[in-house]
Amino acid sequence: MTELAVAAKRPVARYVQDYGVYGAVAVLLLFNAFFTDNFLQVSNLRTQLVQVAPVVIVALGMALVIGGEGVDLSVGSVMALAAAVIPLYLGFGVWPAVLMALVAGAVAGLVNGSLVAVVGLQPIVATLALLVAGRGLALVIADGQLKQIRNADLLALGEGGVLGLPLIAAVLAVVVGFVVHRTTYGRQLVAIGGNRPAAQLAGLPVKRVLIVTYVLCGVFAALAGVLATARLTASDPSAVGNLMELSAITAVVVGGTPLTGGRIRVLGTVAGALLMQLLRATLIQHGLPDSTAQMVQAAVILVAVYVARQRRTR
Repeated sequence: MTELAVAAKRPVARYVQDYGVYGAVAVLLLFNAFFTDNFLQVSNLRTQLVQVAPVVIVALGMALVIGGEGVDLSVGSVMALAAAVIPLYLGFGVWPAVLMALVAGAVAGLVNGSLVAVVGLQPIVATLALLVAGRGLALVIADGQLKQIRNADLLALGEGGVLGLPLIAAVLAVVVGFVVHRTTYGRQLVAIGGNRPAAQLAGLPVKRVLIVTYVLCGVFAALAGVLATARLTASDPSAVGNLMELSAITAVVVGGTPLTGGRIRVLGTVAGALLMQLLRATLIQHGLPDSTAQMVQAAVILVAVYVARQRRTR
């Protein structure tokens, strides 16, 4: 193949890498519209959005962390911790209870960020510790029991307005997009993720930015834990947030944010979460078992990582 032909193919390849996730979502939507019974019913569309919303919320925080060349494996445990904290403070009102749950998430993020930025542990090691300890602590707080939630104000958060949880997730996506692209913090985070030694030499507040990033990720995970508790009408730390870290990382990677950091694709993250939700729902609705759906999702992840790797080598 001549150099001219290779050069002609590069714009196409780059277009696929940048916008392929949106095309895949569009293809799935069209396929379901024609071949899946009742897919276009409002109730079904709302169900799909409600199911993907918690993943979007957690994935937005994960995108920030990965953009800074890190990872947070503890988000599922932080969700469980928030779920365990909620019943302790509901006697003071729903908003104090929600606030304390978010504080618990912030503290978890502060621990992770300090271990990474100050102590110097690898992110996967630091957050793996809280992955184990966080859920254990949540079970201790809850005394290992499922607790029913009957507070009407908290349960209303599970609906969250006309579009329910999707509205909350959409608002957070807009806020995160603005923070990443329009604030000093966002530009510093991307610079740190792209080249941390250079960022340090340039005088950027690397430690502070990383700590803030992990705190934000913890708060987002805690918020998802609160909303999951409201939807379930029960505090169940043994179940809330299970495998959420994998779902969030998948959404981020499929959405085009490289695991090596230096770039954050907020809209791509939302599309990645939606793609995986639609893919799984499509396979299940057409008679395939959940185990097969999970294997197909794994294949999609491998393809996304390979595509990202190809882009870096160009």
